[in-house]
Parts: sequence; structure tokens; C-alpha cells
Amino acid sequence: MTGTRAQNRTDSTSLSPIDVIPATALQSTGTNELATALARLIPSLNFPRPAATDTTDSQRPAQLRGLAPDEVLVLVDGKRWHTSALVNTDGSIGRGSAPVDLNTIPLSAIDHIEVLRDGASAQYGSDAIAGVINIILKHGAQGGSIELDGGQYDRGGGRQWLGSANFGIPLAGDKGWLRISVDDGHQDPTNQGGADVRYPQLGEKQVFGDPSVSQHNLFLNTQYDITNNVQFYAFGSYHERNAISDELYRNPYLYSSAIAPAISAIYPNGYQPLLQAHSTDQALVAGVRGTTPDGWRWDVSANYGGNRVSLDTINTANYAYLNDFGYTPTTFFDGIVSAAQQAVDVDVAKDLNVGWLPNSVTLAFGAEYLRDTYSISAGNPDSYYVGTSGVSGGAQGFSGYSPVNTGSWSRSDIAQYVSLETNLTDKLGTSVSVRHEDYNDFGNTVSGALAARYDFTDRFALRASASTGFRAPSLAQEDYSQIGSLYLTPSSAGPGVAPGIYQTGLLPVDNPVAQLLGAQALRPEKSHNYTVGAVFNPIDALTLTFDIYQIQIYNRIVLSSTLSGLNDPVVVDYLASHGITDVAYTSAQYFTNAVNTRTQGGDLVGSYRSDFGNDGVLNSTISYNYNRTQVSGVEPNPPQLDALGLQLERVSYRDVKGLLANSTPRSKLIFNENYMLGHWVFNGNLTRYGTFTAYSNETYLLNQTFSPQWVLDLAGSYNLDNWTFTLGVDNATNSYPDKVIAANNNNGTIPYSEFSPDGFNGRYYYTKVIYHW
Repeated sequence: MTGTRAQNRTDSTSLSPIDVIPATALQSTGTNELATALARLIPSLNFPRPAATDTTDSQRPAQLRGLAPDEVLVLVDGKRWHTSALVNTDGSIGRGSAPVDLNTIPLSAIDHIEVLRDGASAQYGSDAIAGVINIILKHGAQGGSIELDGGQYDRGGGRQWLGSANFGIPLAGDKGWLRISVDDGHQDPTNQGGADVRYPQLGEKQVFGDPSVSQHNLFLNTQYDITNNVQFYAFGSYHERNAISDELYRNPYLYSSAIAPAISAIYPNGYQPLLQAHSTDQALVAGVRGTTPDGWRWDVSANYGGNRVSLDTINTANYAYLNDFGYTPTTFFDGIVSAAQQAVDVDVAKDLNVGWLPNSVTLAFGAEYLRDTYSISAGNPDSYYVGTSGVSGGAQGFSGYSPVNTGSWSRSDIAQYVSLETNLTDKLGTSVSVRHEDYNDFGNTVSGALAARYDFTDRFALRASASTGFRAPSLAQEDYSQIGSLYLTPSSAGPGVAPGIYQTGLLPVDNPVAQLLGAQALRPEKSHNYTVGAVFNPIDALTLTFDIYQIQIYNRIVLSSTLSGLNDPVVVDYLASHGITDVAYTSAQYFTNAVNTRTQGGDLVGSYRSDFGNDGVLNSTISYNYNRTQVSGVEPNPPQLDALGLQLERVSYRDVKGLLANSTPRSKLIFNENYMLGHWVFNGNLTRYGTFTAYSNETYLLNQTFSPQWVLDLAGSYNLDNWTFTLGVDNATNSYPDKVIAANNNNGTIPYSEFSPDGFNGRYYYTKVIYHW
């Protein structure tokens, strides 16, 4: 069970809140995306559908308890899973994070999922601040299934299909097994964009919605008994995804006069650049585990995981290239970003009998070696070409990575942990854990955890925990850069500003210019987690749990606001006085430990089973999460920024009030009914998403609070021998979120908010056919 190394703990007797979600519940949600399925079942998990945000819409980040997507740890069969190579640098939920891409793990490979809703850095290390998602794979040679799914939105495109299979093969009789999961699928893009109110004659040109995605997945899981007490095990995956995301439409009436005739010859009716991301994701975990004759349980494993994303901008142009050479490519190779992890783990545990205690004590200890790598490779020169004409350079939509962005980076960590867990009495269970980490880039950190549970009766218990935690800055946050260039002519440079090539973009924290503007080496985030809850089982059919929590995070890593005006003579002279004379900037941003936050909330889960005998069985669940994050402190601007006499704001109002706080729904309520009668199964899921607010950096008058939204999902299945036939409709009432106010909707072309927790695609019809054995 996640969060404990004691063998006698279950989710119903756990010292901390744990949700156990079986594969049948994941299947009942109707979706083929793991993160979407979890969001429909777990009220504290948020998984919005951003659009027109570069690649964020194809590797969407998920939040737990309103915290950053990289502040939740993802395990597969108890082993740390790797993160994505993509960094979310747009203004969407999870800005600045590079989290795990949950949708690379096929639903067909999953037996169940354990979601620990508590800090767990003392048990598992970095990232486990909001909690842990542990994906448990299917085991054994028995059983399998073949499935074909298809669906279509009511309007706006989005047709989808998926074929998948999962099956087991025995190895050497009953000594081992191999399970294979494969899937292949495609989804068409959706479009909820509108017409530009200034140019209605153009019609609806802006495509705004989900990207086009094709993906292929292979997942293997195996186990082999070397002896009666020693097992070899391994699991791994290979996943490919080709996604095409829409950028903002280029209006032909707004072409720059310098290139209007030339670009009009290529795109007379305007054009919408597309960003193509080809993602390759692979992982392999292998190990040996066993039990000694005197009861010591041990596990030694090696773990590799990596993500590589190759980027191309298509259906686009480079205006500077067109101006200087008389032609422009329309497809550009932008470069490659890659991230990987390698880990070696040793875990040991034993139940010890201590004479002065009434119950055995589970002693667990172990060590981990973890190595992270990150790299950026440059695109073709035409993707970032600027020239000296002053015409806008770089591929429109997404400019390629230039050599100034490129590099390879690595770091390592050695960790040790120890934990003790026992029932001090038949009613009082306790645990204590301590973990030490030593990173070669920022140094040492220690995390600790205490948890206890007291069962007043067999039907009522109180539980509480307190822990400290941390999250190491990712290599992407330390080293990612996306620096572009532009040429300022004498007429565009402004008073006192020298014409020439200026750079702009996201700088790594060790960049000399970034450090002169206040950047510092990133420190780990630190957290204090407190949870108090109750478990109540008044009758056999009814179970209730309620937990309240507070999570205080210090030194939280955020992406700074854009520091503009850096081509002002005052800044140019300041940089020159520190030896920066070979390059000039107009604007820059960087990652910074600038914010402290406090998250407070509560989780309520109730389940009731009604057995009507020959009239069927009804399983009813109600779950609710209330979550509020506030920025409790912002580090003052670095003195060097203030000394320049410019109004440079390191962390923006939009981040402080919105992206870190109120742009996630304050509450979420889920009612689920599952009725089984003979061969029939009916499922209904009603979700209420609470209010959220989108903040403007321009003026508070443009802030918008969005109304709560109710979403109803319905499905019916018929089981015939080994076949299951399902018809379903998601968002059966065709509910849409509030539209964005006119001042924020890009002249009518982007009518919905990217923060909308259920997206804005409307009603979706689908069918499934499954053959299982």
C-alpha cells in the first residue's frame, strides 16, 4: 500500500488518506486518457484543457490539491516515473513546470491506482508535496482483453478512435509470466474558435481547441521466480505521440507593410501556424526482490526513463528570411528537448518483534541513487533567422532554438531513508520516517514524517499526520532557455537606444545577464504538511472519510514575469559596466524562488452500497474537495532591479492572484452512481466545478470570475458472454463554461478560458466494444 512499507496496512486501515481506484472505475469514465479519468473520479485533481499554448495542450499538466503539477510524485508499481522534457512557459495552469505525462501510460495496462493525499517526501523523496499517484500494473498470466473505442463531439470536430489489447503469457509453466499491453489511437482537432469582430468578412479563421494527436503505445510487465523466495521482475514502455497544436491566426489585414506583398502571395487569406511535437517516451525498470529465511524483505532495482520531443513549426513563415532572400520556407525544424532519469534503489524491510510492545514493528530502510539529464538541440538556422532589416524574425508561431539555447546538463542525488511503523496498542497505530538527500547542485536536505491513527471502535477512527517535504528544482527549471532575437532599426529603437540585434526570452539562472538582473541559483522548495481526518463506517454498507489539510510551501519556484525595457540606456550601461558588451537585450525572464504559499482545504468521500437482491446492486459515491491557495509572501525585488530605476516586476499580479492561487476551481463535487442488474451496467457521474478567476496583468477591471459548471456523464453497458458493449455520452447536457469577456477574447477569436477545468468542447458521444477472457 502506498505510503507504508508494512504488509498489514490496507486503504481502510491506513494512517493517511488513500484513494484506491480499480480499473473498472477508470473504464467507467468513458475516456481513454488516464489523467482525464482520474480527474473525473478524484475531486482534488484538476486537469484542464488549455489551447493555443504551444505544446502544453498535447502534454497537459495535472494538479493535485491545487498545487503545481510537478509537486505530485508519480510512481509505477512503486518506482519513480520520469518527467516530460517540455516546460510549460505559457500562461496556463502549471506555468513553469515540467511534470510527468500521465497519458503515456495506457489504461489497459493498469490494475488499480493508489492516490496518497498527503505529503510523502520522507518516504519517497522529491516532488511528493501534494501527494503520490502510484499506478499498479496488471500482474499474472491469466486474463486479457481486446477493445475498440470510437467517439465524436456534438460540434467542432474531435472524432476519436482507439484500439487496444492486453494479455498475459505464462513463462516456464507457473514460474513466471509476461503481460503485454498495446494501443494505437487518433483524435482529430476540435475547434471552438470565433470570428474576428473587426473583420467579419474573414469568417471563423482561428482554430481554438484540442490538438490533433496520433499515438502508439507498448507496455510490458514480467515476473519470474528464480527460487521460491527470489523473483526477477521488469516492466517498461515505449510511447510515441505526434501532436499538431494550433497557434494564433495571422490576419492578412494586419500584415506588416514591409512584407505584405510577399507574404500575401503565399497566404492571401492569412494563415494559422501549427506547432508539431513528435514525442518519444520510453522507460525500463528491472530488479530482483525476495525474502530471507528470517523474514527480511529486500528489493534491488534499476530504473531508466526518458522523454524526447522534436518540434517543427508548419504552415508558417519567417518574415525576416522572406524580406532578405525573397522567399521563405513554410515548415521549420525548431529543435529537440530531451529529459531522462536513471535510478538505482535498494529497499529492505522486516517485521520485528519487540518484547515490550504488543505488536510487531516494521523497520524499513534503503538508499537511492538518482541521476537526471536534460538537453536542448538547435533547430535549423532558418527557424531562428533574424537578419538586420528590422522585420520580425524567427518562425511565426514558435521560433526555433538557436545555438545560444543549446546544451546538455546533468546532476545526481544520493538518498537514504529509514522508517518505523507499529500499533502501539490494538487501537493506536503510529509511524515515523526520515529521509536524507544529497544533490550535487544544491546540497543536502532532510525530510521527516509522523503519522498516527486511533480506532475508537471498529467503526470510527481519527488519523493525523505532520511532515516536512521538499521538491528539487528540475534541470529544466535550472537550464531551459528559449532566447530569440530581433533587430531594432534606428526608427524602431526609440530615443537613446542604439539600433542593432537584441535578444529576448527565457534565460537560465546561471546566465550572467540573468544574474545581473537578480537571478540566483535555484534552491529546493520546502514544505510543511499537516493533515487531520476521520474514518467512519456506521454500517457495513456505508463508509465516510473526512480530512482537512494545510500545506505551507517555502521558496516556491516560479517563472518570473517578463522584465521589459532592458534596451534602455541605463540598463545597457549597467550591463556594460559588468562586462556584458557583446550582446544586448530588450526583455528577459528566469526561474526564481520568489514565492511562499499556503494551501488549506478538505476532502470528503462517502460510499454506500445498496443490494436489491434480484433487482440489482447500486454503488453510490459522493466526493468533495475544497481547496484554497494563497500567496503568503513574495520576496522583494532584487536590489539591482530597483537600482536601475525601472518598474521591473519580478513576479506578476496575475501569477500571485491567479496561476498560483485562484485560477484553479476553489471546490469540486462529484456524485457517482453505478447500477448493475443482470447483464446490464449503468454509470452516471455528475460533477460540479466551483468558481475560478482569470486575472489580467493590465488592470483589475479585466479580471473575470467564472461561474460554477455542472457536467453530467452517462454510460450503459451490456455484457454478453465474453463481450461488453458500451454506449455513453460525456457532458450529456452540453454544458459550456462562461464565455470570456469581450476585452479578453482576442477580438472574438478565443471565446473560452484555457483555465476551464472540463474544457469547452461540449457533448461527446462514444461507443466501446470489448472482448475479454
